[in-house]
Amino acid sequence: MTGNAEATKARLLQAATEEFSARGLAGARVDRIAAAAGSNKAQIYHYFGSKDALFAAVFDGLVVQTTSAVPMDADDLPGYAGRLFDSYVQHPEVQRIAAWHRLEQSGVDGASGASRLRSIEDSNRAKVAAIAAAQADGRLPDRWQPEELLGLVLQIAALWHSSVPEFDDLLAGHAHEHRRTVIVDAVRRLLAD
Repeated sequence: MTGNAEATKARLLQAATEEFSARGLAGARVDRIAAAAGSNKAQIYHYFGSKDALFAAVFDGLVVQTTSAVPMDADDLPGYAGRLFDSYVQHPEVQRIAAWHRLEQSGVDGASGASRLRSIEDSNRAKVAAIAAAQADGRLPDRWQPEELLGLVLQIAALWHSSVPEFDDLLAGHAHEHRRTVIVDAVRRLLAD
């Protein structure tokens, strides 16, 4: 029976990922998620408690998946930015759901299950600590605070995935490799003395 429950939860998470990616938390419908998963709304509430908690579970899973697949190396931030860019290309739902999270959860303070995610906070703390250690050892420049440097690297890595369609039109001829090269080079120059 446990295998069936886990399989059902996995199907619900996959269907919810697609629904939330396309429509965000506010626009997503639990009945569409249940139907796409071959399940029912009662199972969503049984396993996750609420639509907000389901959104949090989806986003948390994507964060854990991304941070596991693309670990940060403080000694190679340009390479990290390039690998993160590659990950966003392979999994566009990550940036879409992150955008929905920023839009719909900004300022939410613990009132719903989809507010602050520990996986993001823990990942960010570990990255900031690694950058701070590399700065203290002289391996990274210290002109920015560690959290500022991390923010710059993350924003540069997401550059092509967070722009408006009108800007994307300007880049129509820019291939994946060119975009990746721009990201890696931008971070490299950011770190130059």
